[in-house]
Amino acid sequence: MNEKRSSRTKQAGNTSEFIADSLREAIFQGEYKVNQPLRQDQIAKKLNVSKIPLREALVQLKSEGLVQFMPNRGAVVSGLSPAEIKEIFLMRIALENLAIEHAVPLIPVRDLIRAQSVLEIIDNENDKHQWSDLNWEFHKTLYQSAQMPLVISTVHTLHNNVSRFLLIYYDTLAGCDVSQKDHWDLLAAFKKKDIPNAQKILKRHLSTAERKLQNFLT
Repeated sequence: MNEKRSSRTKQAGNTSEFIADSLREAIFQGEYKVNQPLRQDQIAKKLNVSKIPLREALVQLKSEGLVQFMPNRGAVVSGLSPAEIKEIFLMRIALENLAIEHAVPLIPVRDLIRAQSVLEIIDNENDKHQWSDLNWEFHKTLYQSAQMPLVISTVHTLHNNVSRFLLIYYDTLAGCDVSQKDHWDLLAAFKKKDIPNAQKILKRHLSTAERKLQNFLT
């Protein structure tokens, strides 16, 4: 009996993860716009799932800041206020600089090589969604040697919450060239094991992204 219950729980968990992944990707791709209702009947039919794991998935996306529950409207895609954007970037600067402090002394050569390979791919990448994924892959590769999984997981959630908006101005503001230069500068600082300079570059990198996003959304 307990084994059957455990099996059902595991299956439901896997289903809710699948739904969350599908909806998260749809939000990032712009299929669901800010303030657009997420109709549970339609989504359940489209993904061929029941409403219980669907509700679990929506709760998960709420915890990531991608969805909010509104009275008389249900789940809708969340937006970001100027104050929330500022808070997210302040958190990212603090947490990523903490990761840098712990990662720089420990980062192995293989991670530096991997980070450089990712940047070389980004240099020739024209698909904005691929660019966003590679952008996170680069940062994650640099930070993972810090051995701070909770910090990196939190940074990833914050990154995801703003990346959907950054993709909007990918073409409009041509901000990727500046961002990519910061990436190369950050990698160079890691190679030199220069923690203060790496932190300075990271702060400049994120502050520029915040300013452009604030200007674009207001």
